[in-house]
Amino acid sequence: MQKSVPIEAKRFKKVREEQNHTQHSFADLLGIGTTTADIERGKTKISGKAVMELLYQFNINPLWLFGKSFNQYINLNSGDSSPKVITVDKQEQDTILLVNQKAAAGYPHNLQDVEWYDTLPAFNIPLPQYRNATYRGFQVEGDSMLPNIRPKEWVLGKAVPSISEASNSRIYIVVLRDSVLVKKLQKVANTPNKVRLVSLNAEYLPIEVAIKDIQELWQVNSKLTFGVDEPSETILFKQLQQSMEELKGQLDTLNK
Repeated sequence: MQKSVPIEAKRFKKVREEQNHTQHSFADLLGIGTTTADIERGKTKISGKAVMELLYQFNINPLWLFGKSFNQYINLNSGDSSPKVITVDKQEQDTILLVNQKAAAGYPHNLQDVEWYDTLPAFNIPLPQYRNATYRGFQVEGDSMLPNIRPKEWVLGKAVPSISEASNSRIYIVVLRDSVLVKKLQKVANTPNKVRLVSLNAEYLPIEVAIKDIQELWQVNSKLTFGVDEPSETILFKQLQQSMEELKGQLDTLNK
């Protein structure tokens, strides 16, 4: 039985034909070999390089390419911050990828590499808060978001398709061209082409970044933390003091 051709292969072929290229000339243009025949047959996966070239040369929306959007084209200068690759399970349900500290270092450089995403762990959360949207988890590095978010904790973020849809003063996972940051985002008055990224830890100064340098944006809505801290000495003292007060009250009652 012949294997069905995946939607990304069909749409890849559609783009090639719309641009009036042969399989050989299109492969040469994208820098992905001598021909696109195996991609169009579904025998070879579309590489991250090919997805990136389609995006930058023809404004092809990666989400459309993989069947996750009806919009074939996106404007790179419009503040688009949607995820470049969506991952699904065998039931075609969106999965939540986990990007640890080590993987986060290479994340900005592998945004369009479908095979790279396969190396990351993924899971589902069967709760209504995680339906009808795309989520991704990132492990926090450093102490810039103390006291709310501690080093090595995980934050889960909901994909934000455009900077214009970002809410002011909310916490976001911001994917820049060379790094991944977890910061509170503030829009800069009278400067529509920049945003300010603010740490919760007062020891870190705010930084301003150009909107065009933001590749993806994920609004943090929850976090995963492991290990429960032991009560601090202050809490233990208060608990002991409360117990002593209760005991004293009971003794006073008995003596009456």
